[in-house]
Amino acid sequence: MFCSTCGTTITPGLSFCNRCGASLKERAETTPRTGAIVAFLIAITLIAIVGLGIMLGGALTLKKDAALGEDVVGIFMFFTFFIVCITEFFLVRQLSKLTSSTEPKRVSPPPATMQNELRPAQARGLPEAMPSVTENTTRTLEYSRNEPPR
Repeated sequence: MFCSTCGTTITPGLSFCNRCGASLKERAETTPRTGAIVAFLIAITLIAIVGLGIMLGGALTLKKDAALGEDVVGIFMFFTFFIVCITEFFLVRQLSKLTSSTEPKRVSPPPATMQNELRPAQARGLPEAMPSVTENTTRTLEYSRNEPPR
């Protein structure tokens, strides 16, 4: 069994990871966020209906009242349709993230390269002891004490 946070091998039956301290108990809170899902579905529907209404109404207004050519009206319709499609794409993407985050995630074991990276630390030799700071200060003061007064 592996920790879902750091990937360390853990002993079954533990409540917390020994390495990172993450909780290993299954989360009981898997209730779907129905309010947010409904809000996204309503927003997707309204943007599609209103966007297409603006596209068709604007095209008729540009053709009739502004007396513009078919090429300008076509460009207006294309850009309006493009903006509506991009908005719908991002809303559907957010909705899919919201619905997929309510499902419990399965943790796969870490790859073999990661297991090799988690080797125990190697013992190192201690560096040579440095002389004490106070020892150097005391010697300096002795020199000044032994000098004749000026």
